[in-house]
Amino acid sequence: MSTNTAPSTPPSTANNAQAKIPNRTLLVVNGPNLNLLGKREPEIYGHTTLEDIEANLKQKAAAHDVRLIFVQSNHEGELVERIQHYGLLAEPEQLVDAVIINPAAFTHTSVALRDALAATKKPFIEVHLSNIHQREPFRQHSYFSDLAVGVICGCGHLGYEMALDYWLTHLYTV
Repeated sequence: MSTNTAPSTPPSTANNAQAKIPNRTLLVVNGPNLNLLGKREPEIYGHTTLEDIEANLKQKAAAHDVRLIFVQSNHEGELVERIQHYGLLAEPEQLVDAVIINPAAFTHTSVALRDALAATKKPFIEVHLSNIHQREPFRQHSYFSDLAVGVICGCGHLGYEMALDYWLTHLYTV
């Protein structure tokens, strides 16, 4: 699990939640086995590592004064707790505005992650490196897609950048 933030700190005001002023913070969640990117089945998932993806996103977000919080875990409960914390339970100035999530294998199995995202009422974009619709039948069902603002799949590591671009444009109007 990694947690990184952009160098700039969003404005901290106790009234952010009441005034609906964005904290300029996004949560990027990565599910099981994504810590193996670049090594695991590169013919499917590519050669780019998760650290590379995070570094690229962090640089782009920092250029727009947006902070990113990165979470990766192979454990469902850990991801549920982080989504709940940053989406609902943290102090108002620590809450995220939206989520980018690659649930990985949990896409097809996790009602718990779906419920955590739904509970926060934070908009999210579902990202998959491969095109799940061209994969095995069991990988073609997502417990998240019907709640997501959008789903990006099959674009490799660029899917994360597309999701970030969407939030920069539609949430922060940069």
